Amino acid sequence: MSETVDPFMQMAVEEARKGLAAGGIPIGSVLVIDREVVGRGHNQRVQQGSAVLHAEMDCLEHAGRLSAADYRRATLYSTLSPCDMCSGAILLYGIPRVVVGENQTFKGPEDYVRSRGVELTILNDAECVQLMQTFINTNPALWHEDIGD
Repeated sequence: MSETVDPFMQMAVEEARKGLAAGGIPIGSVLVIDREVVGRGHNQRVQQGSAVLHAEMDCLEHAGRLSAADYRRATLYSTLSPCDMCSGAILLYGIPRVVVGENQTFKGPEDYVRSRGVELTILNDAECVQLMQTFINTNPALWHEDIGD
């Protein structure tokens, strides 16, 4: 039985791997509108010394200014369940769909996001889980700093 691979999630995984290769936390994100990628990003808190450059925030920054109508047609892909800050951005811009690679290593406010009308799909992608588990085991202090633990 072959597993269907979502090309947009694969792009988010590529972003996560890019972040890891640069010494950062392996979380990636892609913003898609009408089946076209308009933004890509990865967690850059370490690389940029940033308090806010989570993968989703970096992705939204790279997408640039979009209209409210554009956001209403968008799907945000993230290799990891979005945190409170990133979920807030999803709600602020009215992004109606979020596809999450995994929520086993970290689970953001998914119930709240759903209660606000966002369609949230959790893929439980083995590659996403493996990336984060390996990183957390190797860099526990950095991981706990990133999630505010």
